[in-house]
Amino acid sequence: MLSFASNTLLPWRLLLLLLLTLAGSSTASNGASAPAPAPKPVGFGYKLVSLVERPNGGGLVGYLRVKQRTSTYGPDIPRLRLFVKHETKDRVRVQITDAAKQRWEVPYDLLPREPSPPLAATCPGPPFTAAEYAGEDLAFTYGRDPFWFAVHRKSTRQPLFNTSHTPLVFKDQYLELTTRLPGDAALYGLGENTQPGGMKLRPNDPYTLYTTDASAINLNTDLYGSHPVYVDLRSVAGRGVAHAVLLLNSNGMDVLYRGTSLTYKVIGGLLDFYFFAGPTPLAVVDQYTAMIGRPAPMPYWAFGFHQCRWGYQNISVVEGVVEGYRNADIPLDVIWNDDDHMDAAKDFTLDPVNYPRPKLLAFLDKIHARGMKYIVLIDPGIAVNNSYGVYRRGMERDIFIKLDGQPYLAQVWPGPVYFPDFINPNGASWWIDEVRRFHELVPVDGLWIDMNEASNFCTGKCTIPTKHKCPIPDSKEPWLCCLDCKNLTNTRWDEPPYKINASGKSAPLGFNTIATSAMHYNGILEYNAHSLYGFSQAIATHKGLQSIQGKRPFVLTRSTFVGSGAYAAHWTGDNKGTWENLRYSISTILNFGIFGMPMVGADICGFYPAGDPPLEELCNRWIELGAFYPFSRDHANFASPRQELYQWASVAKSARNALGMRYRMLPYLYTLNYEAHLTGAPVARPLFFSFPDFTPCYGVSNQFLLGAGVMVSPVLEQGATSVSAVFPPGTWYNLFDTSKVVVSSGATVKLDAPLNEINVHVHQNTILPLQRGGTISRDARATPFTLVVAFPLGATEADAEGAVYVDDDERPAMVLAEGQATYARFHASVRGGKEVTVRSQVSMGSFSLRKGLVVEKITVLGLHGAGRDLAIQVDGSDAAAIATSSTYFAGAAGEEEAVDGGQRSVTMEVGGLELPLGKSFTITWNMHIEA
Repeated sequence: MLSFASNTLLPWRLLLLLLLTLAGSSTASNGASAPAPAPKPVGFGYKLVSLVERPNGGGLVGYLRVKQRTSTYGPDIPRLRLFVKHETKDRVRVQITDAAKQRWEVPYDLLPREPSPPLAATCPGPPFTAAEYAGEDLAFTYGRDPFWFAVHRKSTRQPLFNTSHTPLVFKDQYLELTTRLPGDAALYGLGENTQPGGMKLRPNDPYTLYTTDASAINLNTDLYGSHPVYVDLRSVAGRGVAHAVLLLNSNGMDVLYRGTSLTYKVIGGLLDFYFFAGPTPLAVVDQYTAMIGRPAPMPYWAFGFHQCRWGYQNISVVEGVVEGYRNADIPLDVIWNDDDHMDAAKDFTLDPVNYPRPKLLAFLDKIHARGMKYIVLIDPGIAVNNSYGVYRRGMERDIFIKLDGQPYLAQVWPGPVYFPDFINPNGASWWIDEVRRFHELVPVDGLWIDMNEASNFCTGKCTIPTKHKCPIPDSKEPWLCCLDCKNLTNTRWDEPPYKINASGKSAPLGFNTIATSAMHYNGILEYNAHSLYGFSQAIATHKGLQSIQGKRPFVLTRSTFVGSGAYAAHWTGDNKGTWENLRYSISTILNFGIFGMPMVGADICGFYPAGDPPLEELCNRWIELGAFYPFSRDHANFASPRQELYQWASVAKSARNALGMRYRMLPYLYTLNYEAHLTGAPVARPLFFSFPDFTPCYGVSNQFLLGAGVMVSPVLEQGATSVSAVFPPGTWYNLFDTSKVVVSSGATVKLDAPLNEINVHVHQNTILPLQRGGTISRDARATPFTLVVAFPLGATEADAEGAVYVDDDERPAMVLAEGQATYARFHASVRGGKEVTVRSQVSMGSFSLRKGLVVEKITVLGLHGAGRDLAIQVDGSDAAAIATSSTYFAGAAGEEEAVDGGQRSVTMEVGGLELPLGKSFTITWNMHIEA
């Protein structure tokens, strides 16, 4: 090694040192380094060159020309077609696409909707020169050079969406559009992701949409579903006003929310916006689901409690779980198997050793006789195995997704697999036939479709190895890739010019999924259709179950897209047994109500084990909360300790308490299911759905409503024995102890919450239908009803309303038809503080009469005094016989201090009744207060 004395420098080093010194002096004298060159603009926008109005209300068609071309992310598409139409009085569509060439869009057979006009050189119609194009509720405005558009509310001219501040960019693989937003707008949606800050969108959090098998424990990253829709709620002059915006596009995208702006960066397809006027949150989801498809009706038993675990090694273990619940007197309707029932993890098979068919069928006969149900998992990946009939039939019908003309090879639990193409009509019909064949083997009551993002343990183009086995025998890590694979980087589909923030780290689009250059039916690229995979599988699975059973199907899916709720329920995926995951579950569940998937829940007690802290306290609190998820299921990983609810005495006690109330509330939950199917109304809702004018609830993500008037306020922190809950204005009664009442003007109230208790309150002006409950929904639904009538505390003039829907839950359609269903509306009133009336109005009563359903008790909350002078009419006639010899008034003396307000509540009941649910009735009495 050469070395020099410190004072000796070669001449060129002296010169270099001098130059560097001078450069440093220059920088110092200016006080700053030279500015970096400005980034090249992505695009300069477009000019509107023509606009015509189509005849017969057909909307506007215009043409846009690019103003100046750039090469960033590829060349601009030179000419675009604009289409605008008011499709309904409260929905306007704005579509921008290539004027010269058909571009990818969500297939109309998957998501039926009104078609846009075909591309044409010219469009008939007179020129449109007006400044705005108005419908009944919404108006479209625009600028010509540069082109921009905006949508505002016609009645108030409130701007909802405005793109005038930034240029439109439209390239083959990069679309960009920005809207301005008021800083006080509260936004919700843009999923699926786990949002640690709650369901209200936070500025600068990442919102990437691309279906991905990334566990739900990953925060602020793209997860299993893609739902490019958001709800915007604003307080305007003291009133909460809502609207929604859908960008119907299945390509990957980043959505950048900055607080005062929202930018879409999409890597393909077209810009197809739908604007929904609201103005209430309930109206928004009604309008949204009217367009994307109403939520699927669920069977009654689906609202019971479900138990699952990955790791029930054999049928004897499953039998033991069922008996464990039975012996502990904990409700259980549905027992599930993960892939343990399969032969070597192959779909539509049974393990001949651990789940032999004769023993499994005997078990199913036993639980079916009790009224219980059985559901199993199936994954989309079909094992590559010539001895496997499912595989052979798929090959014969040529239904697998392909790469370079051959079925695309991937790896999932059985090892090497091919993925069926559900967009292919033959693929869908093949799947439906396999569902039929499996049902003949095992009469399952529903199907659970998992790993359908699609998930792949490998990446790229793979081959079956020749030097080692795959899957690796007895591997403890079967999720590690054992195929021989090479990365795909030679196509613009595998390596697009713009990298979305996939998997939270700008991962390649094909990372652990199907290669994006793979091909579906009819030349459809996986690049475009990727996020539709789980949606298309759910449609085929729903059709398969319905065609063989002739009953209402139950399908649970992990991957979802716009419209999935019309076919399936959803769970929030692979969470973890931690207090944080307990809290996160609420936001995800509430978001899916907005997405049109109201039947949703999280794995109770956590899927992955967390280790410390001990699970027992957490599982107590999780079943207290999970008992009020729309879909309520305990599910765990094989590595987790056993966490069935009977494993701990304290958890069993909490389960009996919380699930006991759930099973009493089943008629209410099922009625919410009916309302969801009719109007899209979520079963579990954010507080602002019922209280949009109450701005303190806009950011509440640790409480929620069931329907309009039942509020759940869980404990979400370790060691807590109380909970601080936001109470919107009004009177709220604790359903577990109706003598406990909160009278709120809009306050936060500290509530006692001992280990085995959860706070659930019913709001004033509500009539809540309950039954006696039980441990299986089939038995619980046959018991007599109690109507809980909640008046404001101390009311002298007040009304309350409620309803109940009952049917046999077997028919695929959830319709109100004579002999098949009954719908009863209830109304109660108090006048002058004394005269009380409770009446029902029944539609299609014969079903309830045939089932012998009766109302045995009416519980009235909030009135003072004792009941007297009872009178009953049924179908307009006096019906004293309906009041049996044991009819009574009770409870007038039971007064308790209120939690808030210092007033006293009164719970009274009229009991001993036998009022047929299927006949309209009127009951009146007087409240008498002793001097």
